[in-house]
Amino acid sequence: MTPSSRKALGVLAALLLINGRPGYAIDSASITSSALSEDCIDYQVVGICYWLLCTYLSCNVETSVRVRHYVPDAVVSSYSVTGENPWTDVAAMSPASTTAEDGGDGTTNERHENNLAKFKNADVIGHPGITIFNEFASGYGYACPGTATSFRPYLLSTFDTLAWRYTIPEMVYPESLTPGRREVGSVLSGNVWGNVYPRGGFLHQADDYHAAAVVAQRAGDIVTRRNQPHVYQPLLPEEWVEADEQDGYWPAEALLETDARTGKWQELVPTLSSSCAVFPNEDAHTQASDGAYAWALWRPYSCCEREGQVFLGSFDYTEGVSP
Repeated sequence: MTPSSRKALGVLAALLLINGRPGYAIDSASITSSALSEDCIDYQVVGICYWLLCTYLSCNVETSVRVRHYVPDAVVSSYSVTGENPWTDVAAMSPASTTAEDGGDGTTNERHENNLAKFKNADVIGHPGITIFNEFASGYGYACPGTATSFRPYLLSTFDTLAWRYTIPEMVYPESLTPGRREVGSVLSGNVWGNVYPRGGFLHQADDYHAAAVVAQRAGDIVTRRNQPHVYQPLLPEEWVEADEQDGYWPAEALLETDARTGKWQELVPTLSSSCAVFPNEDAHTQASDGAYAWALWRPYSCCEREGQVFLGSFDYTEGVSP
C-alpha cells in the first residue's frame, strides 16, 4: 500500500469514525469499519531480529525488522438487561435463562437513591473486523496476527452464573478483601472507578458508564489469563503450538488495568470513537439510557518476518535484548 493510498484509507476511516453519534446498539459492519483506526493500531518499528540461514554451502546470519502494533482482538459488551447485548448480531449468543435472568440495578424504590449495587452482564466475542484489519495493518509493512477468531465467544456471563452472579470463589480472594488492590484508577489521583476483584457483574458505582467500564475490564482480565475459576475460553495462543512456531512472535500479555502496554479500549456504544485509551480516561462520557455499552479491546503484539531456520534472538529498542 502506497503512502497516498494509506492516507486515503485513513481519511475514509476518519469519516466513518469521527462522525459516530450516540446510539444504543451497533452492528457488525459498523464494528468492522471501526478497526481502521490509525490511533488505535499505533504501528511502530521497535528493533531487529537475528536468524541463522543455512544452505548446503554455508551459514549466514540474516536480520529482519521487529515491529509492534495493537490488534482489535475482541468486542467486550457490558450491559444491564440480560439477553440484550448492544452488538445486535450476536445478542442471541447470551439469552436469559433460568440461572441468569433479568439484570439492572438494586433498588428500594426511593427516587433519591444512587448508592446501591449495579449489575452488568458481560460478553467477550472475537472482533468481526479481523480480516479487514489485517489488510489495513499490512499497509504499514510486516503485520503481526492476533490470537482471536472473529465471532468466537470467549466469555458469555449468562453461562458463568456461579462466578459472575455470586462471585464464588473470588469473593474471598485477597484481591477482593484488600482495599486499594487491583483498582481501575488510583486513590492518589482521586479518580477510582472501581475494583477489578471480585470479577463478577456487581459493583457499587453511582456513574453507570464507570460501572460498565469496570465490568468490561473484569471480563478482559479473565479471558487474557488461563485457568481462571470462570466458564470461558482463553483469548491466548493455543498451548499446543510448538515453541519454534512462536520464534519471532511475541503475543500480548495478560490485560492489566491502567496499563496501555497490555491493552487499551475503543468505545463502540453508546458513542463510536476513533481513538483508544485505558480506563480511567478523562474523555467526555455518554451515559446509555438502557445501560448498554461496548468497547473493542486492542492488545499489543510484536513480531518479525522469518529469515532463516534458527531464531538467534532480537533487540527491542524499547526493552533491550530479547531471547
